[in-house]
Amino acid sequence: MNALLFKLTMGAYFLATLAYLAYLFKPRQVLGRISHWVISGGFIIHCMFTIDRYLEAGHTPITNLHESLSFFSLAIVGIFIAFERKYKVSILGSFVTPLALVILLISALFPSAIAPLNPALKSKWLAVHTTMAFFGYATFAVAFGAAIMYLIQEHFLKNKRLGPLYQKLPSLDTLDEINYRCLTFGFPLLTFAIISGAIWAETAWGTYWSWDPKETWSLITWFIYAALLHGRLTTGWRGRRAAILAIIGFFVMLFTFLGVNLLLPGLHSYK
Repeated sequence: MNALLFKLTMGAYFLATLAYLAYLFKPRQVLGRISHWVISGGFIIHCMFTIDRYLEAGHTPITNLHESLSFFSLAIVGIFIAFERKYKVSILGSFVTPLALVILLISALFPSAIAPLNPALKSKWLAVHTTMAFFGYATFAVAFGAAIMYLIQEHFLKNKRLGPLYQKLPSLDTLDEINYRCLTFGFPLLTFAIISGAIWAETAWGTYWSWDPKETWSLITWFIYAALLHGRLTTGWRGRRAAILAIIGFFVMLFTFLGVNLLLPGLHSYK
């Protein structure tokens, strides 16, 4: 059942990606509706997959790269749907759903067998820390998509090439607003994830902070988004600068999550 739900999720996200890309080239209302309902259906199936795996494993299914990447994809889609409904920007899906699909496909490359939990993971903090972290990451992923769209739209304006794609993309103000809202939602989640992780580390290893590679890069990621938020609130950073920092922050966050696990051995390394 679990494998079937996973395959159905991949199929739904693939179809949604095709639909949103088609909507990018032909932004007809019917395509936007189809895209929304397909991605929403895929999200429901993905939730069912996650719940089924939770019931089978007996713990939050975010303990290896297969589960973590899958949950990351789930969170991206969930956050995207929320922003799509709030801002009525279906075309954002053309930049976000391919990312969610790729992450889910990568998760399929890793072993999916449910293994006994490492003693350090047998904690109430597992669900709190991991879900907060991944929903924060997912919000930054949506900000990344909005930032890419902002730079594309700005390029058209600077070069005075107001072609078909320019007409399809939201205004610069709307894209900047989405970027800002993602930051104000994702940064507290990341902050709480780091704090809860430190508390968890103290109970598991006897120290709040050990400068493990994961901890170090999490702090670097936090500083990048803290600088971006501080700049927006105090010095009026907006537009291009905010979009570029959102893109940089996303790639640093990806390395913190995936690169550290694969390349830098430490207490948080898992596959």
